[in-house]
Amino acid sequence: MPYADVNGMSLYFEEHGSAPAAAVPLVLLHGGFGAGESFAPLLAAGLGEGRRVITVDLRGHGRTPDVAGQALTLEAMGDDIAALLRHLDVAKADVLGYSLGAGAAARFAIQHEELVNRLVLVSMPVRRDGWFPEIKAQMDAMNEGAAEALKGSPMYELYERIAPRPEDWPLLVGKVAAMNRQDYDWSDELAALTVPVLLVYADADGIRPAHMVEVFALLGGGLKDPGWDGAGRPASRLSVIPGASHYDLMSSPLLVPTVLSFLQ
Repeated sequence: MPYADVNGMSLYFEEHGSAPAAAVPLVLLHGGFGAGESFAPLLAAGLGEGRRVITVDLRGHGRTPDVAGQALTLEAMGDDIAALLRHLDVAKADVLGYSLGAGAAARFAIQHEELVNRLVLVSMPVRRDGWFPEIKAQMDAMNEGAAEALKGSPMYELYERIAPRPEDWPLLVGKVAAMNRQDYDWSDELAALTVPVLLVYADADGIRPAHMVEVFALLGGGLKDPGWDGAGRPASRLSVIPGASHYDLMSSPLLVPTVLSFLQ
């Protein structure tokens, strides 16, 4: 099975598709408690057509074992992706991340922008208070004790099936919960990026609509009329997918064409 020994751990990844050697690969980063295989429906819908696609099981998730004694952080996950690309001799990649994976993708770009071609961030706030208050309250209340209640969920069914140590489920829940309770604000760091970014949200997301516009403004969007010829249009884009929520956004039939129009 394809593991890369990076940053003191064995990081699981898979490669899909094929493309000319000079083509830029696409890296896909899953949401919390997920795994790389959760992107299978999007790949079947054509997301990776004609491309080399790399899916990753983020640290502690899926087939990638937990790193004992270390807290989960998005910063560490960003470094893991950089180490994996260097392990694979990839000079630059397009990166798409969803939710927790979008946070890892953002940190990867902030910390290793030289490795990024284009960046797609799906359902991610740039500050913790970008979430609706009730979402923050749920995050604050969550701890390792929630692991038992989550055993009836599809997330646990996936973890139990593929994790090297399924008994580590409470450990993963506790580490993700601890990470989600941490305050953060990446506004200045995101605004400093020079690579094109596509922001994707659901119209019924867990993120406040005003915050979506705020994040787009950090990337130069929505600040002025672009002119009749579009010369003032920013390199980055904002997409709000109708009829979707944070929980089903990745299954929207509108997502793949939205992403492909940006990447191509």
